[in-house]
Amino acid sequence: MRNRFRTLAVTGGTGFVGRHLIDAALSQGHLVRALTRAPRPPRDGVHWIYGSLEKTQALQQLVAGADAVVHVAGVINAADRAGFAIGNVEGTMAIVDATRAAGIRRFVHVSSLAAREPRLSDYGWSKARAEIIVAASALDWTIVRPPAVFGPGDREMLELFRAATRGLVPLPPGGRLSVIAAQDLVRLLLAILPDDDDSQAAIYEPDDGRPHGWAHGEFAQAIGHAVGRRVRPQPVPAWVMHAGAKLDAMVRGPNAKLTADRVRYFLHDNWVVNPDFRPPAHLWRAQLATLDALAVAAESYREEGLLR
Repeated sequence: MRNRFRTLAVTGGTGFVGRHLIDAALSQGHLVRALTRAPRPPRDGVHWIYGSLEKTQALQQLVAGADAVVHVAGVINAADRAGFAIGNVEGTMAIVDATRAAGIRRFVHVSSLAAREPRLSDYGWSKARAEIIVAASALDWTIVRPPAVFGPGDREMLELFRAATRGLVPLPPGGRLSVIAAQDLVRLLLAILPDDDDSQAAIYEPDDGRPHGWAHGEFAQAIGHAVGRRVRPQPVPAWVMHAGAKLDAMVRGPNAKLTADRVRYFLHDNWVVNPDFRPPAHLWRAQLATLDALAVAAESYREEGLLR
């Protein structure tokens, strides 16, 4: 079963991680069915389904004929808890229902380390609720909780790379984090799909393999190395971050990027994976050294004209 040709139904296929997942799936000989809200150019091996998680008919078309579902789609920034609930809780329920109705058993759910701290942020609350839905689904599920993900096409860390080119990187005042390259993350998502795998009903927290993760300053210096610049990490006091969130809300309203919810997330001092939840080494381990993967990301930004 491990080498069986498979058709995968993918949510979030037009996003950062989803695009990497589709590339990797096609390279392994899979066929892909993927949701899109906007027209996409034809691509060999990909059947684009126009719609979203709110459209029942689109989800029915997405999963029709699929061997497994990989649920990548999710909301990472919203104005309030209701926004996270619609995208992460109701959206997960909708794709779970469609999967069950189609008689598909295998379901891989991309969550977040934030799900470990549901009281910390609305985002974490929504990801924890989504995990509960998946675990209660009676499907053959696996939950993957990535830490901070980076790589070509990412826009969440782009500002850190830009700051590094200026030699000064603003950071939370303390704490540690784990990271993972998108290329390694999607390898895991595909590695756990086979029916004979022991990862069913498991929760995995993958990372780059660095014990105890990275201090924020260490990671800033790693980004500096990737862009070819010596950098000085600049811890930002919590009160400044909270003030920045209020200012962003005043300026950009519902489109604010630095929300109070994100500040609470950023200020948490432990976003390091639990080693007890790392995927088994026989199944998967990170292949890309973080310094090399950061350099690849920096070069991709330059090719897009996003980084000098």
